[in-house]
Amino acid sequence: RAEVGTIFALSWLITWYGHVLSEFKHTLRLYDFFLASHPLMPIYLAATIVLHRAKEVKQTECDMAMVHHLLSHIPQDLPYEVLISQAQALFSQYPPPLLAKQAALQSRKSLSISTFQAFQLSTLHQRPDVVLQRLTRAQDSTTSRHGLEAALSRDRSQLWQRGNRMVKMAVWGLSATLGA
Repeated sequence: RAEVGTIFALSWLITWYGHVLSEFKHTLRLYDFFLASHPLMPIYLAATIVLHRAKEVKQTECDMAMVHHLLSHIPQDLPYEVLISQAQALFSQYPPPLLAKQAALQSRKSLSISTFQAFQLSTLHQRPDVVLQRLTRAQDSTTSRHGLEAALSRDRSQLWQRGNRMVKMAVWGLSATLGA
């Protein structure tokens, strides 16, 4: 409900938890585990850490900043061996191909994914070379000055409308990405 998303775990995954753990022995143990495991195992460990701290999360005020702060700071006294075992169990229960299949089904339902092709197509129509080609064709098809001015005016208004949509879609896309 706090809409924290997953950004709190970014430093965990980028540095394999080395950035957030103060005890070197825990960092080494996790590095050994990750090197001997599937490449997605750091994500499974992140899930087990969040599940392990579920009670703390539920007791925290339902505010995005509060929950983000709680989750982004990993306690140093976590039972790492237990969490490693739970991460392996999660990996066995939900292997990456199964998650990929479920993600593919979900992505078909997702508005952001389904409109991405429309977003790409609209950016293609705004490229300067495409606009120039369209204007050149309009100039070739109209012999009078009035016809060319009308084509330019029409093209500018279409570009303005598409530009507004592009700005809206870009802001929406960034918001969705940062919120995810």
